[in-house]
Amino acid sequence: MRFNLEIDARHHFIRSYGPGWVKINETEIRHSVVVTAEQLIADWPPQTVADLEEAHFAAVVRLGPEIVIVGTGARQRFPPPRLLRPLLARGIGVEIMDTAAACRTYNVIMLEGRRVAAALLGIEEGSPRFRILGGPPPCGGGGRRRRRGG
Repeated sequence: MRFNLEIDARHHFIRSYGPGWVKINETEIRHSVVVTAEQLIADWPPQTVADLEEAHFAAVVRLGPEIVIVGTGARQRFPPPRLLRPLLARGIGVEIMDTAAACRTYNVIMLEGRRVAAALLGIEEGSPRFRILGGPPPCGGGGRRRRRGG
């Protein structure tokens, strides 16, 4: 028995990522990005945690998420709490994690049908390469599976 993960082609799904890039659906992006199921900010200005400003998160608020996952590169780095004010003031949940974990977590939450945004800073060059799909779905999470053949 074989199972396949079905993903609505209209939704943005993070297919893979590595040092300096992330692949969303069939598009490889080589800079920081904000992604939701239906929207993409492919030119998000900050490149590192040190570059983050309150205005960057105000742009994320306009996408209407209930939760924002911030991927901070190869390692988890916490931005100053004051920068998260635009999100927290509106009751939007915030999770800070390394970018690899943020990519996986975004996919699972998005496939659950929740309003999630991932604000992803690039994984620094020299970090090991990661790949999400090509084997089992990430974390085995969500999505409709269809039985094929027997």
